[in-house]
Amino acid sequence: MLHTRTTPAQRRRALRERLATGRLLTMPGALNPLSARLIQDLGYEAAYLSGAVLAADLGLPDIGLTTATEVATRAQQTARATDLPVLIDADTGFGEPMNAARTVQLMEDAGLAGLHLEDQVNPKRCGHLDGKAVVPREDMTRRLRAAVDARRDPDFLLMARTDARSVEGLRAAIDRAKAYVDAGADAIFPEALADEAEFEAFRKAVDVPLLANMTEFGKSPLLDARTLQDLGYEIALYPVTLLRLAMGAVEDGLRTLAAEGTQESLLPRMQTRSRLYELLGYEQYAAFDTSVFDFTLPPGA
Repeated sequence: MLHTRTTPAQRRRALRERLATGRLLTMPGALNPLSARLIQDLGYEAAYLSGAVLAADLGLPDIGLTTATEVATRAQQTARATDLPVLIDADTGFGEPMNAARTVQLMEDAGLAGLHLEDQVNPKRCGHLDGKAVVPREDMTRRLRAAVDARRDPDFLLMARTDARSVEGLRAAIDRAKAYVDAGADAIFPEALADEAEFEAFRKAVDVPLLANMTEFGKSPLLDARTLQDLGYEIALYPVTLLRLAMGAVEDGLRTLAAEGTQESLLPRMQTRSRLYELLGYEQYAAFDTSVFDFTLPPGA
């Protein structure tokens, strides 16, 4: 009730231990704290916060317009709502290496289990769009070393994302990933790989945990969990899936409401009031104040 029952240290250790099992970790992207609670309720073992989702939620494109403070605020709100370890997209670290260092500490303070930093230039863009540019490898390694030096909890996961595949080719992306591991990255996020063979090549070349980004409508094939497990990946990421599902349903609902003048036909597609209250733990608040939950739901609610 009110907050997570676990500490940030416990969640960070849980993520580290889970990644060490060698079993694929399915990581959906939460679109808000309530959806993070639902991710937990349905049995997932970790959640993700996408920079693209946060930007879209604010009505902004994913081009580096959000600030470290905005991202940290959403991170704290989400980490408070779930017992799951949460990994966050920290873009380029919001500036120079010193900014990346501060970002690490902001995200530690927010209760997250880890973050990833990418090697795009600032302002960045979605990793599955053309026209990206990456910083020199040495600049990214300085960014990562600053992040490592700033980290206070050694269990806080520092992941490096490389966008070099679409800019410099697969071989260069692999070489960058190796350099990033040498600079202190605990895991690697190879963005926008073109096919299953490239996923396999990355696995063979890099010996730290790897994340496979299974975002929809992008440059990478949507590989199923069994295939990713067989390829040896540790994380299957679904960063924007819930946002796309939710916004599709919202748009359909608005069209139906406009056309029919009532939401009656939409009721079977809605989360019920009782299910929402269950997720919120409404009844548990009665232990603190019985006047909060002193009603009964109408039939069918």
